[in-house]
Amino acid sequence: MTRYLSPILLGAIGCAVLIALGVWQLQRLEWKEGVLSQIEARLAGDPVTLSDDLTEAEDEYRATRFRGTPVGDVLYVLDSGTAAGTGYRVIQAFETSDMRVLVDRGLVGLDGRGTVLATDEMDVSGHLLWPDDVNSSTPAPEGNLWFGRDVAAMSDVLETAPVMVVLAATSVEDPGVTPLPVDTSGIPNDHLSYAITWFSLAVVWLAMTGYWISRIRARTA
Repeated sequence: MTRYLSPILLGAIGCAVLIALGVWQLQRLEWKEGVLSQIEARLAGDPVTLSDDLTEAEDEYRATRFRGTPVGDVLYVLDSGTAAGTGYRVIQAFETSDMRVLVDRGLVGLDGRGTVLATDEMDVSGHLLWPDDVNSSTPAPEGNLWFGRDVAAMSDVLETAPVMVVLAATSVEDPGVTPLPVDTSGIPNDHLSYAITWFSLAVVWLAMTGYWISRIRARTA
């Protein structure tokens, strides 16, 4: 019997670890579905009024509507991961009756830097976002060319409140610019597939353990 001890122990420990990882991924799936539900509720909720009291923790993804005028310089953010393909996100300050905010107006093509943009006062609808585009490996801006949306830095450059609205629709057509409304499609939720992978590996581990034990039995028969 002692000859079976090692494969049984190794098999039990390995299966336990793999099953635990699968269960953990199911727990992560439940958490992620809760996060996505909260985001979708905010996206579909009543629009909030722009103010200096808006915060990332309480207001990210909330809808907003305002009337404002695009002012000042334009920043272009290189982005290859959009539904409209690769191009430059157009970031500009909009001035309302109460404040100035950053607006992500949408995407222009790789040949679209310098596209003539509408400058009229307009009604804007969109969603509040504090993008997580920048990390330690993101290159520094080169003039008006940026490599990630950085609300704090961009608000300093364009002299706005540290608030970004990603445009969904506007009352003034902006030829050549494709709006990129906020949704949940770009938020990964692969936890179910990870869980299936871990549980499948547990089954394979168990089968290999059974094969090992059968080989020991065959040698000692």
